[in-house]
Amino acid sequence: MGFQILNNHHAIDPINSQSPTLTAKKLSTHSQEKQNSFEFNAFFSGYVDMFSSLTTVAEYLAAHENWFYRCAQPMTVEPFCKDGYLLNVGKFNSLGYEVEPKIAVVLEPPQNNLYVMRTVPIPNDDFSGYEVQYKSSMELNEIATDKIKMSLRDKIFASRQMVPEIITRLNWQLDLVVSVDFPDFVTKLPRNLIQKSGNSLLSQIVRQVSPKLSYKVQQDFHLSHGLTIPYKNCRGLTQLDSKNHSCLSKENQPNFELEHGAIISTIAS
Repeated sequence: MGFQILNNHHAIDPINSQSPTLTAKKLSTHSQEKQNSFEFNAFFSGYVDMFSSLTTVAEYLAAHENWFYRCAQPMTVEPFCKDGYLLNVGKFNSLGYEVEPKIAVVLEPPQNNLYVMRTVPIPNDDFSGYEVQYKSSMELNEIATDKIKMSLRDKIFASRQMVPEIITRLNWQLDLVVSVDFPDFVTKLPRNLIQKSGNSLLSQIVRQVSPKLSYKVQQDFHLSHGLTIPYKNCRGLTQLDSKNHSCLSKENQPNFELEHGAIISTIAS
């Protein structure tokens, strides 16, 4: 998938032989804008287990106008179209520069149990010095619990809990790119320091926000259906390398082996 870089709209004007001074100023301005522009990225994958059938989970997810507001808190949410929401993500600070990003997301209708949520341009919004490109893909997979090895059942179900016949695993993948035009005082620092700090901050934000959101959705679904909330190890988070999407680090990612194959599927972006 491609991302629109923040400074793509700053095109270098054709050279005008009659105005060399003006042309030089434009080239200098463009060079400065490029020097102040940075792109940070974070790539993650994960899963959430729901103790119910795929059909029931799909019906719940389809009614996002009910659960999205509750589960997105403390972020503020405003609707702006049938399947779209405006999100105030919160304030973040790095290297003495503070930004309060606001994004518009659309939840696309599912196709073959594949769900996609992505950013779209914010309606009537002026250029704010940053741009967020977000895409999350989620695939639903139904699993018969009698196919799970007995040695793994204690890691999934409570000792006195009635084990459901099937569970549904939500496998998800997140691609996040943030482009920022920094003020001059920030860009006086080494570029590699700015790049490393920005990538680190972005990854920290995902590691803080994503598990909370996953748990809230999982909790909201099970409480609304009168089901016992799964253990913490029934949801996981894995950071991926930005170049080849290989694993960098894992959090709460047990190896759920099944007699008839692995239940984690790869979602292509």
